[in-house]
Amino acid sequence: MSPRLSAALALLPEYLAWHVALSAAALALGVAISLPLAIAASRSPRLRWPLLAGAGLVQTIPSLALLALFYPLLLALSALSARLFGQSFSALGFLPALLALTLYSVLPILRTATAGVLGVDPAVTAAADGVGMTSRQRLWQVELPLAAPVIMAGVRTAAVWTIGAATLSTPVGQTSLGNYIFSGLQTENWVDVLVGCAAAAALALVADQLLGLIEAGIRTRSRLRLLVGALGLALGVAAALSPLALAGGRPAYVVGAKNFSEQYILAELIAGRLQREGASTQLKQGLGSAVAYRALAAGELDVYVDYSGTLWTNVLQRTDNPGRAAVLRELTAELKRRDGVEVLGSLGFENAYALAMRTDRAQALGVASIADLAARAPGLTLGADLEFLVRPEWRALEAAYGLRFKTKRSYQPTFMYRALLGGDVDVISAFSSDGRIAADRLVVLSDPKGAIPPYDAVVLIAPKRAGDERLRQALAPLIGKIPVEAMRAANFSVDRDAGKVTPAQAARALERELGL
Repeated sequence: MSPRLSAALALLPEYLAWHVALSAAALALGVAISLPLAIAASRSPRLRWPLLAGAGLVQTIPSLALLALFYPLLLALSALSARLFGQSFSALGFLPALLALTLYSVLPILRTATAGVLGVDPAVTAAADGVGMTSRQRLWQVELPLAAPVIMAGVRTAAVWTIGAATLSTPVGQTSLGNYIFSGLQTENWVDVLVGCAAAAALALVADQLLGLIEAGIRTRSRLRLLVGALGLALGVAAALSPLALAGGRPAYVVGAKNFSEQYILAELIAGRLQREGASTQLKQGLGSAVAYRALAAGELDVYVDYSGTLWTNVLQRTDNPGRAAVLRELTAELKRRDGVEVLGSLGFENAYALAMRTDRAQALGVASIADLAARAPGLTLGADLEFLVRPEWRALEAAYGLRFKTKRSYQPTFMYRALLGGDVDVISAFSSDGRIAADRLVVLSDPKGAIPPYDAVVLIAPKRAGDERLRQALAPLIGKIPVEAMRAANFSVDRDAGKVTPAQAARALERELGL
């Protein structure tokens, strides 16, 4: 067995356990919500259309967007709860994912249950009325038993949808089989992607077949099939969840990471140092920039690495650029004053946004700076990472240079670089600490107007950890010690190197190189 496959399979029990816990809970809530609504819809034509249309409307919202929308809503509710009752709750991870997936499971169950009850032969319901049954007795003793096979078909569909959609819960901080897919796509680790897809597909097939046994048992009145299906589901869920029961309570430290290779490496570096101090850790990876900072300020994360330019523009909403040292100094003071977030310090390197082109293409067009690019932009295609085009930095570049591209496309970062090399785009929003810039011989365009702010990589600590000496002791040796060349090499070893190492291996190699 290859080392990469072995490393992927070692994570499978934890990822599978969380995936099953999330999917099972969402499906159970979906059934509990859908059946009463279906009964109401079958009894009242006035309610039927709004209920079915509302459930259908939820399905039109992309699942990833629905997951993301629940986080700020829950964060606001948690803050309100803390003010009113002195008690907050976790708005990151399981809860937003559970609520979004529950809504996604409602439509197939609601629609089939409504159709099943309405599809009962009128002669049968007339006979039930004729023997003196009340409306409630007719529902529970006649209509629901006859509609049960149709209802179970909806439950089977909802189960498959829910298990598939649960892979998208990673960006809101919920561990699932999607962790394989999101990190694997970023680091071009196709073994991880295949393991994640195969595990999710296998889980969906097993759940569908066991629910199918229950459906067949109801339809044929076979107690054996019904028992085997129900027992198989119960044992399967219990076996999948056993790693969570053995894992114990909340880890001592929750380390966050955004959705690109450098963040994965730095999160592994921080977690490794904390573990050597005797602390348990948990990684929350694949987070968006806004989600990561809000989670830290709310105490959902304990520590993560962000970038001064991102915090300056996105969090503080600043549009000026007073220089690298001034940005870091003012940022440190303002985040502490406003949110209680502590900037422990800079790691010593910048990972700035930069516009980059292939050398041959830049030379052919005579482009060396963003000012040169502005004249050529109407005939060119820009490729950006998933965040760049909605960030203040892009708006600042547009305003400063009057950039107007023929086409703008967004990519996951790995595919963005591939698109540039393949000629699908002419310019990309690159990252200055990315080893692929040198390896692919890209030209980084200068920014003569200083529209892009500095991007020092800084360690952020949650307000509740401000006085944590063990955390400081573990991370203080990293401050100011990582040169950009070392970070580029670590990033490249994960992103493109022929040897392909994992982020954890790259973090250990980086530590050794730095003598830490």
